[in-house]
Amino acid sequence: MSNPYRITGPALISFSGGRTSGFMLKHILDAHGGTLPADVHVAFANTGKERDETLRFVHECETRWGVPIHWIEWRAPPKRAEGTASLAAWLATHDPERRMVAEAGFERVGFNSASRGGEPFAALIAMKQRLPNWSERWCTEFLKVGPLTALAESFGWAPGGYQEVIGLRADEGHRILKAYGNANFRWDRKLKQEVPRVPPRQVRHPLAKAGVVKAGVMAFWANQDFDLGLKPYEGNCDFCFLRGRVLKKRIIRENPEIPKWWSEQEVARDQWFDKRDTVRDLVEEVRRSPEIPGIDEGDDEYDAECGLHCAPMEAAE
Repeated sequence: MSNPYRITGPALISFSGGRTSGFMLKHILDAHGGTLPADVHVAFANTGKERDETLRFVHECETRWGVPIHWIEWRAPPKRAEGTASLAAWLATHDPERRMVAEAGFERVGFNSASRGGEPFAALIAMKQRLPNWSERWCTEFLKVGPLTALAESFGWAPGGYQEVIGLRADEGHRILKAYGNANFRWDRKLKQEVPRVPPRQVRHPLAKAGVVKAGVMAFWANQDFDLGLKPYEGNCDFCFLRGRVLKKRIIRENPEIPKWWSEQEVARDQWFDKRDTVRDLVEEVRRSPEIPGIDEGDDEYDAECGLHCAPMEAAE
């Protein structure tokens, strides 16, 4: 049987910054003798709301393993920056140097220059003039998929002409099925329905093919001299609105600074990320009952590739 970690280029390895994708990257490197082929690239798309632990982990992986990682962030197209009043107002107030605007649709950053205050996410919200939410989960499509696609285009790669390598394990069957759906279909705004992608994307899941499960990933990191440093329920996105309310309240108790940015976005737009509660309401619940942790909401893992809970239609304009 062929080695699932041997990658034939052109290929783009999506590194989410979690343990699973880190495990995948190390095994791909090992399969190639420690050095990737010239036409196989690794990329990490930063939203500005990744945990600091995630940024340090990505940096450690690239420096310890000697693998170049493209750090990229979403940027607003200049035409949208000039033609969208809410975005223009946000830029004037929060980004007068227009760092969040670029013709290419993305910007190359690094560990030191990566956004840490949610700037790309906030600029996107200003451009869209609404929040992503339980029914419109377009944050991943714009902040992750879009910059990765733009990066591939900067290499001269045509859509469907390169492999997209994603870190999904064999025990994540529901996410694998959703990833294949995202790869093979797109949302047509005019028809208001999903249509086949032409040409189709080439998506590879080497971990699933190798039969890797969560226990194997955790055992691997237990034997390394560095680690992500996050609990599985914390995840790379510091307060993803897809989490259950019990987990959100747990995060609020443990890290009371984290929900502030999310609450500010809700107040500014007078909208909610989650139809069940505003962030401010959850913070108030925790304030009233600071010592009641609630029940565990299961063993789901939130350092998985961001957005694999989401469907293609949720990126609609």
